[in-house]
Amino acid sequence: MTTRRSKGDGGLHWSESRQRWIATASLGYDPTGKRVVRRGSGRTKTEAKNKLREVLRDHADGLAIAPAAFTVADAVNDWLRYGLSGRDRATVAACRTLSNRHLIPGLGARRLRDLTAEDVDRWLAGKAQTLSTRTLQGLHGCLNRAIKRAMARDKVKRNVVTLCSVPKGQPGRPSKALTLAQAESVLAAAEGTRMCAYVVLSMLTGARTEELRALTWEHVELVGKPDDAVPVPPHVAVWRSVRSGGDTKTRKSRRTLALPLRCVEALRQQQAQQDGDRIEAGSRWRDHGLVFATKFGTPLDPADVRREFRRAIRDAEDIEPADWTPRELRHSFVSLLSDSGVPLEEISRLVGHSSTAVTELVYRKQIRPVLQAGATVMDRIFADADRPRSHSDSHSAAPEPIGGGSGSGP
Repeated sequence: MTTRRSKGDGGLHWSESRQRWIATASLGYDPTGKRVVRRGSGRTKTEAKNKLREVLRDHADGLAIAPAAFTVADAVNDWLRYGLSGRDRATVAACRTLSNRHLIPGLGARRLRDLTAEDVDRWLAGKAQTLSTRTLQGLHGCLNRAIKRAMARDKVKRNVVTLCSVPKGQPGRPSKALTLAQAESVLAAAEGTRMCAYVVLSMLTGARTEELRALTWEHVELVGKPDDAVPVPPHVAVWRSVRSGGDTKTRKSRRTLALPLRCVEALRQQQAQQDGDRIEAGSRWRDHGLVFATKFGTPLDPADVRREFRRAIRDAEDIEPADWTPRELRHSFVSLLSDSGVPLEEISRLVGHSSTAVTELVYRKQIRPVLQAGATVMDRIFADADRPRSHSDSHSAAPEPIGGGSGSGP
């Protein structure tokens, strides 16, 4: 005789319409007071009972909310919809692009409870054949945060993505810097264009593109205070950026930079150009106080800057405009300073890095190797040693120790 299931163990019955055994379990009530019922089905009683056991096991583990068919795509879409609140628009757009282009097509159909670390490893390894390491890191981060959110809401027991490392991907587009000759060619080509002041300021001060797009005239001083007890040169206060909240990338990115004379002249020309734009635009002018703006005074977006920059340098010698981006003017600034012997610590301060380690990491191809002093001295020493020695030199006293000390020693 078949025994009756205990209360809370669920039910099992045959469905004529579906021709399957149906297992059901009542798991309490949702916040609206509606009873929560989970079902599983199978061709045999055993299969249906196993489905029921999964439901009851998940309920015992505190996973009563997630439906059995909750997929990776459901978790990712839930994160995109609710988990990015307050983030910068560019961040949200990047996460959506990565998720919709790569993550959902690759893993979206997988049931979240069935997703394994092997699935993630295999998927990332496949993506590593075509994507850069940085893009792979972005994909890993998106999936990790989506499943972490799902786990916090009792949709899945654990986050298997934390067990997976990011493989090495394809090399990204390497950053490069202009040589001195190329830099002079670019500056000459930009003369008379709308981007002249932008190019000059970026290359001669090392300001970031995001900082120049947010630069306002109230933060520009073209005269300075030459008659003060401590003269103040013309300068620009790099205190803002187009990032969310308007702050700079880091605390040390807030800096005030003296302006080379060429920058002062270029900015004066920029003022005159903007005055002409204001008159021509008339009522369509929208004054935001920006140094670099469109013909109607509105902020520039990254695409505007790239397009105008490449248009400005199209006549530069030995330069293919499509191969260069505005941010590489900053790399050129670092390279030119390093070639001129400016210490790494000073370069780091000028470009607004939090430490010299950041400067070396990001601009290592533009930085002249620091540990060259020893080789230089040794070359000089042995160049002297190779000179013919006079008779008096051969009978001279032994040299003092390198440190110049007076103590005895071997």
